[in-house]
Amino acid sequence: MSDKKVSRPCHHCKSSSASAPTGTSKIHYEKFWLYRHCSSVQQRDRQAQKAGQLFSGLLAMNVVFLGSAFISSMIFNQVAITLADVWILLSILKVLCLFWIIYYLLGTSRQPHAVLYRDSHAGAIWIRGSVLLFGMCSILLNVFQIGYSTILIHCKSGVEIVFPSIGILFICTQAYFLWHHSKDCIQVQHNFTRCGLMLTIATNLLLWLLAVTNDTLHMEIESQLREVDQRFAGKAPSSHTRNETTLCTCPNTTICKVFQKGYILLYPFNTEYCLVCCSVLYVMWKNVGRRISHHHVPHTKPKFKLQGVVFGPLLGTTAVITGACVFMMYQIQATSLAPSQQVFVIYYSYYIVLLPLMSVGAMIGTIIHALEKKELDTLKNPTRSLDVVLLMGAALGQIGMSYFSIVALVATDPRDLLNSLILSYSILLIFQNITQNVFVIDGLHRRRTPPGKEEDTKEQNREAYSQRRVSVLELGQEIRKASLSYIYTYSNLSWKRRVLREISFFLVLCNIILWIMPTFGAHPVFENGMERSFYGYSTWFVIVNFGLPLGVFYRMHSVGGLLEVYVSA
Repeated sequence: MSDKKVSRPCHHCKSSSASAPTGTSKIHYEKFWLYRHCSSVQQRDRQAQKAGQLFSGLLAMNVVFLGSAFISSMIFNQVAITLADVWILLSILKVLCLFWIIYYLLGTSRQPHAVLYRDSHAGAIWIRGSVLLFGMCSILLNVFQIGYSTILIHCKSGVEIVFPSIGILFICTQAYFLWHHSKDCIQVQHNFTRCGLMLTIATNLLLWLLAVTNDTLHMEIESQLREVDQRFAGKAPSSHTRNETTLCTCPNTTICKVFQKGYILLYPFNTEYCLVCCSVLYVMWKNVGRRISHHHVPHTKPKFKLQGVVFGPLLGTTAVITGACVFMMYQIQATSLAPSQQVFVIYYSYYIVLLPLMSVGAMIGTIIHALEKKELDTLKNPTRSLDVVLLMGAALGQIGMSYFSIVALVATDPRDLLNSLILSYSILLIFQNITQNVFVIDGLHRRRTPPGKEEDTKEQNREAYSQRRVSVLELGQEIRKASLSYIYTYSNLSWKRRVLREISFFLVLCNIILWIMPTFGAHPVFENGMERSFYGYSTWFVIVNFGLPLGVFYRMHSVGGLLEVYVSA
């Protein structure tokens, strides 16, 4: 009877089972059922994950639209919506984010089986260090703002003191949260965690939008005042202007001037802090509920070592020193009432020399990547995907501004010396951004070279090399040992890896100086007046509002990507 019952399920498929044993078909049937069961569970998990991501994304979208409406209304109708109203809204959002972060730190992350996996690619040391550096500068910025508002308390509202105070607490808590938990792949309270992360991302985006708007408006006021001084030198200002400027001015005291200058100097770091936090929080949002298999975890973490490079550091250091001299010369000249045309010529000439070198280096690196024929890393990696998106998106800032400049200069007078320099600078900047993006993205998708027999052989040769030189290293052994190790490492690298490391290090230093110059105040797009006179004051500043901060963020993010390429070479 039992044999008949077993054979009944396969009675209608005799032809398919005639050549196969009965036990084999039964095992296949059980595997097929198990596969169907597991696939249905995985499908439900994916549907729940997509639903949670959709809901949290809608929450962030609504918060961003609400805050953007407030900020836009403040810009275009300062009577109905004031800056204090925007600060109140952002303070409420900061408090909500603080409550969620504290709950995550004390509740969610401490639950059993909450963090079973950690993403080794997320939260690289350079980006967490950027969070701390920009966070400290933002805290100092808020301290200066509190001190400045306290001195002028007779004409300032209490919101101007409360808002930066809440900002200090928010920055400290968020920086601690990102430093310790940026690699978490949380496995509990998925939807609540996603909503909290998206609310924090939306808050940082609104803070960035407000910071960009205030920063550019402040620079617009400075440029307008400089133009007034140039055109009406020696004339007394009107009574209306005098009354507006004396309503709430900084008294003639040293401490007030320190607060004012420090606030202006540290303001750009606040925009960078918000953008970096958004990128880290987005990776955490993508990692919520993610399960990482063991073969996805790298067995060895490559470390940054300054070995195997000679010409890259030399050329890069030369570019940094030259750029620092040009930057200081530009700052001294541009802050005067009548900046000469010569300082703009020197500034743009420096870029015209440096950008082609960077482009050629990136193209050579891309060609070497193609010649190496390494396998592409196709594993799922949210951090790498975000790096690619950020590189492409942030580059649009400089590329967009360059195209606007090209149109304005070609339509006016491209044969003028300064105009031709700006035109060449804009074209070269577009080409450099594209070639560098191709080089970095291609390098990020290459598999790291695993340590194998070749590395063991090199280590044995290095030991034999050291033993042969024992008699020579007796005097000044430590210094000469380090020098010989450096030279040996350089000579034993393959020419392809050597060139890649040289190019990567050179581009790292170049991007650092190109990040420093606009961050600390070198903004020739505000001062030369070419594009401003063509597009009009308000239109050109709207373009620069979004292009300039994205350009600064692009340079900073490129440094991290190039360091990854350097380490993996």
